[in-house]
Amino acid sequence: MRFDTDFLVIGSGLAGLAYALKVANKLPDAKVTIVTKADEGESNTRYAQGGIAVMLDKDEDSFKKHIQDTLIAGDGLCDKDVVKMVVKKGPKRFREITGWGAEFDKQSSGDYDLGREGGHSVNRIVHHKDITGLEMSRTLLKQVHNMPNIEILDYHFAIDLITEHHFKEKLPVKPEYVHCYGAYVLNQKTNQIERILSRITLLASGGTGHVYRSTTNPLVATGDGIAMAYRAKAYIQNMEFIQFHPTSLYNPGASPSFLISEAVRGFGGKLRTKSGEPFMHKYDEREELASRDIVARAIDSELKISGDEYVYLDCRHLDMEGFKQHFPTIYEKCASLGINVENDMIPVVPAAHYLCGGINVDKSGKTNVGNLYACGECSNTGLHGANRLASNSLLEALVYAHKCFKDGIKNYASIEIPAEINEWNAEGTSEPKEKIVITHMRKELQTLMSDLVGIVRSNERLRLAKEKLHFIYKETKKLYDNSTLSPQLCELRNLVTIAYLIIEQSTQRKENRGGYFNKDLE
Repeated sequence: MRFDTDFLVIGSGLAGLAYALKVANKLPDAKVTIVTKADEGESNTRYAQGGIAVMLDKDEDSFKKHIQDTLIAGDGLCDKDVVKMVVKKGPKRFREITGWGAEFDKQSSGDYDLGREGGHSVNRIVHHKDITGLEMSRTLLKQVHNMPNIEILDYHFAIDLITEHHFKEKLPVKPEYVHCYGAYVLNQKTNQIERILSRITLLASGGTGHVYRSTTNPLVATGDGIAMAYRAKAYIQNMEFIQFHPTSLYNPGASPSFLISEAVRGFGGKLRTKSGEPFMHKYDEREELASRDIVARAIDSELKISGDEYVYLDCRHLDMEGFKQHFPTIYEKCASLGINVENDMIPVVPAAHYLCGGINVDKSGKTNVGNLYACGECSNTGLHGANRLASNSLLEALVYAHKCFKDGIKNYASIEIPAEINEWNAEGTSEPKEKIVITHMRKELQTLMSDLVGIVRSNERLRLAKEKLHFIYKETKKLYDNSTLSPQLCELRNLVTIAYLIIEQSTQRKENRGGYFNKDLE
């Protein structure tokens, strides 16, 4: 079956929904198609607890302070011009989403109740309790459903971007001359692979957390967009900078890991060893409010010293009524596991949380591949550098969704889709006799990455990881070439690509910066 559209959006998180809504409003005669591999509301956005960093308090805050905090967190690798642009455009984009109906917590005075998180010098985090992302996602989905020219195709798995490599007459194409004309998509309801042709394609496919064994990301975060872009010859950068959230709830066997928001430490939560001793003062003068890379490495160091499996986050001294008001979901989750936050400390461990690199884009969100844009966590804008400042991700998603929208509508009508594009060819493939091999390879890959390419790395670990990954790659390729495609197999293929990019770009890094730490480079 063949679909045609003007704008194809891959992903239904904040970035993809904001972009689709803007395009549909501006161009009522254009067709916008959103494809998402699970339910339309399932994305990393949905699980963003803390909030969105934005300069609203002109008495205590300033653009200069927000810019400086972002640059410090990025450890010298941020693009300063991008940082300035995102921070200064932030308030306008924030007012836009409140205009669409998103609600954020306010004080009795009517001013926004601004929280504080690690790396921020002042309170500037706007939030909706501890479910900010869910509130923003809910708001945008409601708006999107009111637009007659937007179609959402849920349970549609994007397999590969359509480029010149898929023309009937195959021609050698240099990366700088590749163009995107849509995507091949697996309709999970019919098990058919459909060719969706589009003038403009936006990748807003989220992160890569499930390349690791323990992650706060939902199950959909398998790096699909980045892997597709890499195969289409897009430039990928800074994949070595994985941000491990310092405080995921220690609950063995749970996947994904439940996030204990950074805002809890901003609220006054203290980290302690299993024996009850505070330790952050040994690592940074900001203690619990140091940036995530420092806190995560501190916890990792303490666990290696003690041999314990977790540390504690102590909230017993806090205003408990205020805690319940700000973090109801966290309070209830802990209670469901028998942890009474008023009397018990919360066991926490670091978990893979956010990718600071991704698909290279310019200030308009354009990749080096023609007609292809990217925004949100799958993109490398230059905002985060070596380490993301807490709650800058939702801000970046809104600002870059707008930049992609403004640039994409300029010349979309003049883009012609070639007629000589192949339909998907599944000849020679068959249904695998059993899928346990796919499951086994995925677990093996996650174990490899967690043990050898985690918070602290070494030259020997990276060498070993590369060797082990090659075997998994060969077995996965054999499966892919001979099997009828399934979401599980496609995800494994993409995770192998993501692992390769992280390992390869880690070996090229010659100094420790932000979220990247190799003990041989000390």
